[in-house]
Amino acid sequence: MLNKIALRFISAKATLRDNNNEVQLRGKLIHGRFKDLPHLIWLPDLIEPVENFKLFFKGEKNKILDVRNVHLLNYRNFGSSDHHHSFDMDDISNDIIRYMDQNQITMATIGGHGFGAKVATATASNNLNRFTGVMCLDGGPVDQRYHEPYLELKNYVMELSKLKLEKHTAQEVQKSIDKVVTEPNWNFIFKQNLNTTKGYPQWDFNMEALVSNMKKVRPDVATWSERYGLWPGRAFVLLPAYSRWVHLPTNTLPFYDVFPRLQGTFPSNDFNIFGSDQTTNNHWPHDSENQDELFHLSNKMWRWLRYKDGCHVLLSDKTEAGWFYIQDRGTDASTGTGQGEITPEHVHYNWKYTHVYEKSQKRRGTEAAAHGQFLPKGQFSDESKW
Repeated sequence: MLNKIALRFISAKATLRDNNNEVQLRGKLIHGRFKDLPHLIWLPDLIEPVENFKLFFKGEKNKILDVRNVHLLNYRNFGSSDHHHSFDMDDISNDIIRYMDQNQITMATIGGHGFGAKVATATASNNLNRFTGVMCLDGGPVDQRYHEPYLELKNYVMELSKLKLEKHTAQEVQKSIDKVVTEPNWNFIFKQNLNTTKGYPQWDFNMEALVSNMKKVRPDVATWSERYGLWPGRAFVLLPAYSRWVHLPTNTLPFYDVFPRLQGTFPSNDFNIFGSDQTTNNHWPHDSENQDELFHLSNKMWRWLRYKDGCHVLLSDKTEAGWFYIQDRGTDASTGTGQGEITPEHVHYNWKYTHVYEKSQKRRGTEAAAHGQFLPKGQFSDESKW
């Protein structure tokens, strides 16, 4: 049953759920420019509506849509996605996997900005078989409880939570936001989250649950836990040159712990800084008014998606596919060959819901292996059926 009293805290399209497994995520799907493209799931920072990334991904010079369909997704308690009192990372990750299953997405690239990058990293680390790569934009596996920008955001949330919205007009609430939230970008984002379509102003995010979580000794929205695991695959991390959220001298170390593939690679195309001390919107590079900066940001992301994402970790990039031998996994003495399980160079990104393998087998008149088809131990199929 829904909590009728708390409905005033729910945005127009969302529902307050009592059952953790019924939380539904919503957002915006931006179709790529070509057919049969893999998927990129993109998550925003705390409170920011993911729709703010729409202009960035649909930019005229942005080539990401040449290689991906982009799912701009609000995680639980924010935007149009359902609300629940839990901010536990396992629950947030399960919501995303449920969204993928409902939309018949076998594997995807997952990335995000700020807290969204932390969610992306934890979700991929807990579901290694569902993601091809992880992208982090000014965020990731970092404990930010004592970082100045997080403490500022926490103060904004705590102060604004004291407002009795039902006793104020929208104009009065906006004046309160101007008084409390002095940082221009956060000021704009909080005003974006002010729903004025009903009888009195309402927040478009779960203010009560967010305040409760931020009061914890280890708030889920700020910390990183070792229990989230690590991501052994391809990763892309881009940090503003003067980031206040990820301090370059020390906070690069957690990235090495969680992303083994990035160890010793800074600076590189996979792990680098972006912009300079002249860059505006330091934490929001996707919202820059400088078109050259937007182009360079999107081009770095596109290049990684085009050549690195989903590429076998034993290859430097996709240009080496087919030219280098990929070692077998382990050995099987019963076969008498010393060979183990074959490691495929490529697997269709949506193998669970596609018929391309069956169509290929039918076209070639061969059998190969179908989903769930296994031979007895030590036995190979007839070569004529390969």
